[in-house]
Amino acid sequence: MYIVIYKGKFGFIKPWTAVRDGETFSQQFLTPSIIEGIEKKLFPELLERNGEICKIVRHKLSYTAIDVQQEVTQARGWKVSKTQMTRERSILKRGVMIDPVLYLAFKEEADAEVASRQHICLCRNEDLMFPEAEIQQLAEEEFDNIDGFELRFGKSPQSFLVGYNRFDGGKPMYGWIEYNGNNFM
Repeated sequence: MYIVIYKGKFGFIKPWTAVRDGETFSQQFLTPSIIEGIEKKLFPELLERNGEICKIVRHKLSYTAIDVQQEVTQARGWKVSKTQMTRERSILKRGVMIDPVLYLAFKEEADAEVASRQHICLCRNEDLMFPEAEIQQLAEEEFDNIDGFELRFGKSPQSFLVGYNRFDGGKPMYGWIEYNGNNFM
């Protein structure tokens, strides 16, 4: 596999539940639709192929810490009284990863070369991650030993629902988490 390493100063992964429940932390894994979105950014010729990941075969995500930040949100609906219209406000606490590192694995070296010349973002345009210059070539067993979280996509006895795919008509997405290392929160 050909590995492109991306690094950034911070990164936020919007939890698919995104409920207004006091505290919602960033997930430590990337869902299939997030990986598909990154792939479509890197390879715009794949924009017409919805619900499938074609070039990124594996990924790993790590970070040094999570910083909890507050966000003020407003309800979608309006509260109407005789004299005014207002929108309810809520405060959410969400985790932002500090110094995220993302490893993207490709089968083809040409795909890794294309990816290594572009920036990506995880879920917000301001969460920029930039590639390191060198592309690494690793066997699958070596990739397994990289520190980080990886959501392995698909159904298995250890799978759980991880969200709904925005690229594929809202179909449920399943996977299970694999991680290596012990330097995570």
